[in-house]
Amino acid sequence: MRDITIFGAGAFGLAIAWACTARGASVRVIDPNGVGKGASNGLVGALAPHVPENWNDKKEIQFQSLDMADAFWSEAAEVAGQDAGFARLGRVQPLMDDRAVELARARAESAKELWKGRYDWTVIPADDAGIPVASPTGLVIHDTLTARMHPRRATATLAEALRRKGAEILPEGEAEGTVIHATGIAGLLELNGLAGQKTIGSPVKGQAALLDADLRDCAQVFAETVLIVPHADGTTGVGSTSERDFDAPDTTDEQLDAVIAKARAVCPALADAPVIDRWAGLRPRARSRAPMLGAHPLHDGQYIANGGFKIGFGMAPIVARMMADLVLDGRDTIPDLFKPEASFR
Repeated sequence: MRDITIFGAGAFGLAIAWACTARGASVRVIDPNGVGKGASNGLVGALAPHVPENWNDKKEIQFQSLDMADAFWSEAAEVAGQDAGFARLGRVQPLMDDRAVELARARAESAKELWKGRYDWTVIPADDAGIPVASPTGLVIHDTLTARMHPRRATATLAEALRRKGAEILPEGEAEGTVIHATGIAGLLELNGLAGQKTIGSPVKGQAALLDADLRDCAQVFAETVLIVPHADGTTGVGSTSERDFDAPDTTDEQLDAVIAKARAVCPALADAPVIDRWAGLRPRARSRAPMLGAHPLHDGQYIANGGFKIGFGMAPIVARMMADLVLDGRDTIPDLFKPEASFR
């Protein structure tokens, strides 16, 4: 008899399984699509913080999760005997004009307090960024909090670590013990129509590409709404789109071509890099725009962990800890903004 059954083998489901296993629980993960599919099957893997200003609970919790990431991914990688692609190499953001430079320098001061003195947000010459980037002012923001991981390697690493710790990962099976639903967009759409026909969750399509460009020791880049994330395997992920309206959920089109073109313009090292993979998928966006964690609104006595949207991997360590606190220890450490009720208001 398993203590915990988790439906969904994406970022949230596997991370929660890992946290529960680490506390001695026996865990079963069930997903008919296999490990790391859906929104967790992307190519980019940017673990980036909010801007260090106008601080609130959501920004603080995301900061804590990013701060936990080193220990979380290194422990999983050690048990699995394989690399999740995690590295805290920072991020570079070109500054477009004098106003942007002024604002960035002001934020550098607030980062000292809000990031607890552990990470830096600085304005530096673009030539010192360690990765070639186009910047109209010749200056960039460089922060040391941002990290990267490879989504597909990360889910594979968590899955292998769980198996080595005795957890089951199955395509189908019976629920045993406490049940947690971490089923992404399908689970979120199941809630629509509740509470006065409100749209509780919606799919947002994303498109990304993988380029054959070895920048593995470089910081990632965010510019012109485009993410450029060098991976440890010598590839570079670029993305992504955010499409509320779409015809096909899993095909790429000219919108991704535009993203790739922007990435090449921002980073000359990508100018001639071949595209070796293209991805499109649906990401679960809750009405509150925050993760949805806690008692399941439809299944009495069961729980939900959903709404990772674009920050699922970045939030996974703290989501896993909060859900393990709740289901194993009976301690509710989930902030109100992250509870299902927030999307029903």
